[in-house]
Amino acid sequence: MKKALLALTFVLTVFVLAACGGGEGYADQTLNVYFVPSRPADEILEVTEPLSDLLKNELAELGFEVGGVEILVSSTYEAAGEALLAGTGDIAFLPGGTYTAYKDLDGSPIEVLLAATRAGLNKDSENPADWNDGSPTTGDPDAQVAYYKGLLIAGPSAAGQALAEKVNSGAEITWDDVKDLNWGVRSATSSSGYIYPAVWLLDQFGKTFDDIEGTVTTTGGYGDTAASLATGTIDIGTFYADARRDYADAWEAEYGRSASIWDETDVVGVTSNIMNDTISVSTLNMDQDLIDAIQQAFINIAQTEAGLDVMSVYSHQGYTEVTDADYDAARTAAEIAGE
Repeated sequence: MKKALLALTFVLTVFVLAACGGGEGYADQTLNVYFVPSRPADEILEVTEPLSDLLKNELAELGFEVGGVEILVSSTYEAAGEALLAGTGDIAFLPGGTYTAYKDLDGSPIEVLLAATRAGLNKDSENPADWNDGSPTTGDPDAQVAYYKGLLIAGPSAAGQALAEKVNSGAEITWDDVKDLNWGVRSATSSSGYIYPAVWLLDQFGKTFDDIEGTVTTTGGYGDTAASLATGTIDIGTFYADARRDYADAWEAEYGRSASIWDETDVVGVTSNIMNDTISVSTLNMDQDLIDAIQQAFINIAQTEAGLDVMSVYSHQGYTEVTDADYDAARTAAEIAGE
């Protein structure tokens, strides 16, 4: 009798484990997918509405039948993080800073699955001199990357060009080389315009913008920064990596320069990688098998025309696997932004 009971118990255990390990058991579960409000909620919902069927069908192809997929837009970025913490959200499109803020809370069930990719650039070096060959920076759609870089760019002022000459010679720049210059930065919440350049200053010299003895001017936009470089009002401006191509025409036509932006400006510093938005999940309502399937499903969806139409809401062009460690620079940036 005992042997029979043991045999029955073994069979039932194998059955339960097999059911849990496959795609069964989710027919009554609705996956709640949150988008953050970087655009008006009604616009986001209109563009992303097809994702409900796309994700449900793709998961079914992978062996996971779920009851449904509901698309939601959070009231704030923080609200999307809170939803994952509480388990009222299962999947969320979170910026890197929002992801790390909620991932790093004690007992957080949040995990990063993917980062969005966009077309890379033909220049991607950490060495600033490599950007200064006089040729334009161009897009490379065949190189999909999960990040972009911030650049510190010196203009045609005498002080700016003196710094550029030192960088291009291969010499190491010091705090004395930059502390007396006039800087143009963006608002304190701008990743490439302020936060990551602040991380660069900290990494290079153990200093912050408050330590600059020249001027630090918050410009009205990247166009304003470029114009201030052109007039020599500032010596260094902080930009995103492909900004110069966006202002190449204006450099001569609007800002009054007689030579090209590629000839008259030089990169003097390159920030650490600024990671793109994440697709993150809460582990409260899902096991690892379903989470793995969701990861693969989004990769597959982004390879379809219908999927790319949905992802255009955030200008995403694909997704790639990442780890939590890829967002360590975002943690440092958040610490600086919070000071």
